[in-house]
Amino acid sequence: MECYLDNAATTRPFSEVCELVSKVMYEDYGNPSSLHKKGFDGEQYIKQARERIARTLKCAPKNIVFTSGGTESNNMALIGTALANKRRGKHIITTCFEHSSVHEPLLYLENLGYEVTYLPVDGEGHISLQAMREALREDTILVSVMLVNNEVGAVLDVAGLSGVIKEYNREIIFHVDAIQAYGKVPVFPKKAGIDLLSASGHKIHGPKGTGFLYIADKVKIHTFIHGGGQQDGMRSGTENVPGIAGLGLAAEKMIKGQEENEKHLYALKRHFLERIGEVEGASVNACQLDLLEQTAPHIVSVSFAGVRSEVLLHALEEKGIYVSSGSACSSNHPGISGTLQAIGVDKGLLESTLRFSFSIFTERDELDYTIDCLKELVPVLARYTRH
Repeated sequence: MECYLDNAATTRPFSEVCELVSKVMYEDYGNPSSLHKKGFDGEQYIKQARERIARTLKCAPKNIVFTSGGTESNNMALIGTALANKRRGKHIITTCFEHSSVHEPLLYLENLGYEVTYLPVDGEGHISLQAMREALREDTILVSVMLVNNEVGAVLDVAGLSGVIKEYNREIIFHVDAIQAYGKVPVFPKKAGIDLLSASGHKIHGPKGTGFLYIADKVKIHTFIHGGGQQDGMRSGTENVPGIAGLGLAAEKMIKGQEENEKHLYALKRHFLERIGEVEGASVNACQLDLLEQTAPHIVSVSFAGVRSEVLLHALEEKGIYVSSGSACSSNHPGISGTLQAIGVDKGLLESTLRFSFSIFTERDELDYTIDCLKELVPVLARYTRH
């Protein structure tokens, strides 16, 4: 039995998305900047995708800029905003457990002379509104937080945080990394007071190498890809028409089915949490069963006492079960998870934690099979480790 439980890393594309991408590549392959019909057809795919995504966010199509994915969207939001607003100040606020595609650009900005405040999170992965209030300064120009944490599934109160930020100074730009949230957790930027929002195609059953950045009206961003002036000069370069078309379709499908999908995912997560206690030495991170629906529906972080995560990951792989030991974007560079440290996971469990992440294609019997395999493997591996 094959059980793919690494959907926070990437998802299987919808078959309709694959068909559309193939059609655009083989039949409607014109350059969207060309003046002939082939070019016009390509331009229409981009327009349609932009409109589809705008409807999911309840915003105007002009607010959407297509990128190569979540990492570029985050870089564009952070570096572009910082450079465009440096005359107002050089202070930025974030949290201590952001994804590397936020953390690394902020380190880059620190080297350019910007000052970054890293707010702590509690054991559930939440930020205190008071801590945010106290961190704000006259020279603060940007705040960046993730809506859903990619390792433990904590959901941040972005509307509450925005309220604190905008009450202090409406000119402070509020960026939300929604890469793990978009399509799974309802988010409407204007209603929540979000100025910039990042999303990625391959997290929502769309193509890899696609994503977008929502940019609210009047938000200034310094562009750093120059050339042909595509996308109103915000991101020059010939657009990835097949990918953008597929992204737009995937976004539409995810949002249309979001309520039903959410119920399915929460039911899976509840079942998994109810059974994981059967596994020797297993403990769930940042998710209490009675507060299940205050977390993301598709991510569960579990520590297994006395078993190294990488060893257990490969043992599960031999059973046809695919999981993650952390963020896939940095999985080739093993290290202690900053997220697990931030939420206070015991030091002895930092290298004994796996992430299980579900999708709308995940079935309950896959989870039962996974639990049964864990019940078999963990005690054996724990004894081996002790020896």
